[in-house]
Amino acid sequence: MDQDAVVELLAELVAIDTTSHRSNLPLITFVEDYLSRHGVDAKRITDHSGHKANLYATIGPPDLPGLMLSGHTDTVPVTGQAWTLAPFALTEQDGRLYGRGTTDMKGFLAAVLAAVPAMVKADLAMPFHLAFSHDEEVGCLGVRTLLADLAQQPMRPAACLVGEPTSMRLATAHKGKLALRVHLHGKACHSGLAPQGVNAIHAAAHLVTWLEAKAATKASEGPFDTRFAIPYTTLQVGTIQGGTALNIVPQDCQLDLEFRNVPADSTETLLGELMEVVSSLEARMQSVHPQASIRVEPLSDYPGLSMTDDDALVGFILDVLEDRRLEPIGYGTEGGLFQQELGIPTIVCGPGSMAQGHQPDEFVTREQLAHCEAFLARLIRAMQDPQVHARLATSG
Repeated sequence: MDQDAVVELLAELVAIDTTSHRSNLPLITFVEDYLSRHGVDAKRITDHSGHKANLYATIGPPDLPGLMLSGHTDTVPVTGQAWTLAPFALTEQDGRLYGRGTTDMKGFLAAVLAAVPAMVKADLAMPFHLAFSHDEEVGCLGVRTLLADLAQQPMRPAACLVGEPTSMRLATAHKGKLALRVHLHGKACHSGLAPQGVNAIHAAAHLVTWLEAKAATKASEGPFDTRFAIPYTTLQVGTIQGGTALNIVPQDCQLDLEFRNVPADSTETLLGELMEVVSSLEARMQSVHPQASIRVEPLSDYPGLSMTDDDALVGFILDVLEDRRLEPIGYGTEGGLFQQELGIPTIVCGPGSMAQGHQPDEFVTREQLAHCEAFLARLIRAMQDPQVHARLATSG
């Protein structure tokens, strides 16, 4: 493959602003047109609004399950970040390619698209499936319609590779996540009459204190999983808002919190414990003011990913990679949904490092893209081997 083709495609993708609050249809149309020029038909799966879509395409024998290469098209915002370069124009300096999404994860998408001509020409024993989703950055929301569509298909992929940035090393596991918003409603009054009110911020502080104590317990008692850089479940409050003035007992407070759980831990159990605390706290508030309340609103959730090191897919990908070291990752992906919802064995591997993802002056290096190109070239050769049927069929 020609690396200049990868860079040119990356420039095209970066120039399309697919921040999650925007439509990704211009990028989807670009990819559809590109695939069509190479004789590949793609299926667009549009969301309920009609402004966003997933894209799914198959290259190779359509009656066989094959390997899915998966990536999301949306990016995080640049608002409030101190960019020194134009975020939606690819800029190269000293082997680094700067622009929003270069690492997370348009670099992978560009490398896959650049490999399409070679895939089309290859005598594949099993097909490649390309799955490009939307709204991953806001809780893995967009891929759900793709999952529903795949669930209705007679032939599903045998395995999946999610191309999130891992420095082109294999990641076999990541934590799950549950994000919640808690609305606390008390009773306002003059601060000189504070005992007659119900202070929503004080009530929220009880929840924060409980979360902090639970996080400390998880850090000291586990369960532990050494596949992760932080080998235990974490809990934290990300935002908190409340109050109107110092001399008014605050009537309302809102906080956003999250659990990031290791596979051996259960977000359902953690949520149950949280709700017990909420119930007790709400009763205390209502003893002063019966109309006081606490409402817990789900924001997003996705399951963790957990593949055993001896799984056939893991062995297959490691045989194709240059670097056989496993990469512990601290972020979530759509991979857990493919594994949990559809039973598709899934791993994570892609160019770049998440240390650059979501940051101002985000970049991916030419070297990382070259490693990804070489990997995809070897992967195409491996998918021409008739033995690939037996290798992927035993995965999971």
